[in-house]
Amino acid sequence: MGSDFYQQSILPYAGIIIKICRAYTHSQEDFDDYYQEVCLQIWRSKDSFNAGSQWSTWVYKVALNVCLTNLKQRKQGEKHFVSDALPDEVQDDLKAFNSDDINVLYNAIKHLSEIDRAVILLYLEEKSYSEIAEIIGANTNSIGVRITRIKERLNKFINAQE
Repeated sequence: MGSDFYQQSILPYAGIIIKICRAYTHSQEDFDDYYQEVCLQIWRSKDSFNAGSQWSTWVYKVALNVCLTNLKQRKQGEKHFVSDALPDEVQDDLKAFNSDDINVLYNAIKHLSEIDRAVILLYLEEKSYSEIAEIIGANTNSIGVRITRIKERLNKFINAQE
């Protein structure tokens, strides 16, 4: 992967990738592996990008697909990763995620179904209902109801933990 591609097409979206990978992993080692795999798959699939969509939408789709695929593989006992250290820029972004409130929220999000995790992460990124529907492959009309139900489940889980 060229450093120009990484600097211009991945690094500006590192926050997105971090949030998605964090929601689908339980350890720093898994997070590092998922993050690197997402970056690699974005680079590999860049020629498949549909210019009719926004690049950030493409990054979300690739990141979610990689995380969901890797989650299934890990559940089945398969491992395909080689882990190296994350770039300094990404390490800096990770430091922003160490507050207790954010950790509580991510812990609650991890208890949602895989698709509901994706929906709430996209909602927290202030994506429109139509963008969320496009990314996860759902009907736009159902997204609002789904988000309301997810918020209720998150509130119940967080309140039960206190």
